[in-house]
Amino acid sequence: MKRIAILGSTGSIGESTLKVVRHLGPEKLKVVTLASHSQIDLLEKQAREFEPELVAVYNKDKAQELKSRIPHIKVVGGIEGIEEAATHPYVDQVVSAITGSIGLRPAIAAICAGKNLALANKEPLVAAGQYFMSLARKHGVTILPVDSEHSALFQCLHGENPKTVRRLILTASGGPFRFYTDQQLGEITVEGALQHPNWKMGPKITIDCSTLMNKGLEVIEAHWLFGIPLDQIEVIVHPQSLIHSLVEYVDGSTLAQISEPSMVLPIQYALTYPERLPGMLAPFDFIKNSTLQFYAPDLKRFRCLDLAYQAVRQGGSLPCFMNAANEVLVQRFVNREIGWLEIGARLETLMERHEVIPIAGLEDIDHVEAKARSEAST
Repeated sequence: MKRIAILGSTGSIGESTLKVVRHLGPEKLKVVTLASHSQIDLLEKQAREFEPELVAVYNKDKAQELKSRIPHIKVVGGIEGIEEAATHPYVDQVVSAITGSIGLRPAIAAICAGKNLALANKEPLVAAGQYFMSLARKHGVTILPVDSEHSALFQCLHGENPKTVRRLILTASGGPFRFYTDQQLGEITVEGALQHPNWKMGPKITIDCSTLMNKGLEVIEAHWLFGIPLDQIEVIVHPQSLIHSLVEYVDGSTLAQISEPSMVLPIQYALTYPERLPGMLAPFDFIKNSTLQFYAPDLKRFRCLDLAYQAVRQGGSLPCFMNAANEVLVQRFVNREIGWLEIGARLETLMERHEVIPIAGLEDIDHVEAKARSEAST
């Protein structure tokens, strides 16, 4: 039996993780800790069902409220509480799925405590990839990707010599606006941007998919996670989202991971690795899914993808700055303060002004993120 912590249990990844726990049963997985930002109604239901040792709520007022509802379970609050959930002595593996910058500290705390990570949030590898991976190596921690694209790459790379890799190919759905004209891009609404054609996700990642920033962040993640040079990582638009990513080798062979678009598969793989256990998806229907399409991404109209490449090429603090600034700009779009096109345009301007510094630890990350948030807010 594997004992797990779920950070971000009330989000889409957290809910899918609990589906996997129910599917595999208590003889395979035991939920030791749960953590959420503030959704205590759902968190209470989860706590009553899974009876964890500890529940953490980032919002301290909400933590106090939840404590009165479930007095038989320990409830802690704040970022310190999330870190306590990540480092609980009974935990074997941490599902790190808290979006935004608050997910970084608990992930680092888990590594320092020797906990293996099922990594779903992008911030650790985007904001501080070199530092994060060196920390994992230092503490002998295994990082298993939960993103469907990185899980696909991990599976296609398994048992192969990294030196024989010619290309990592990340697939992107292209979002809901991939065929929009310039005029249509200028008329995008928040409601339209939140309608992803293939996946049901939280608002931040859904907006990032519409701008292709999500794919840019995934390029940065893949670079650090697999140690593959940036010029060997490519993105192609695949609207069906059935091929989740591919690896091409120097002999010309290409391996792909194919499945219906569902997060339960990569989550289960990360939780049961190196085993493969019966899953919840029906057998893949090749006849129903007989048409697969591929397009080159438009880097001019969807500039965020190109900005991500630029950020990791320049290195240092620029990816961290870009990620935090983008987070603010996306929220401003959701709040209807700026237009969809302004996300990429403003981000490019902010990145051009940024003075790059080395990232040596959490203090540097905090400083850069604070600067990015301040500048992107005006």
